[in-house]
Amino acid sequence: MLPRHNLRRLAGLTILVAAFASFLLSVTLWVMGSHEQGLFVGLWVPSILSFGCVALLISGDRLD
Repeated sequence: MLPRHNLRRLAGLTILVAAFASFLLSVTLWVMGSHEQGLFVGLWVPSILSFGCVALLISGDRLD
């Protein structure tokens, strides 16, 4: 099993990758002419980042 600090780093990196992938998908949809879908997917980025911040903060409060 990974040490706790490595696990949190991996979780943070996963959250950033998911947000960046959402951003890229949003831009791709916008450029391809699907403006409404691009805007909709673009709204996922702050939601993913917010969820990730809350999840990391909550997981940091646990005592092992």
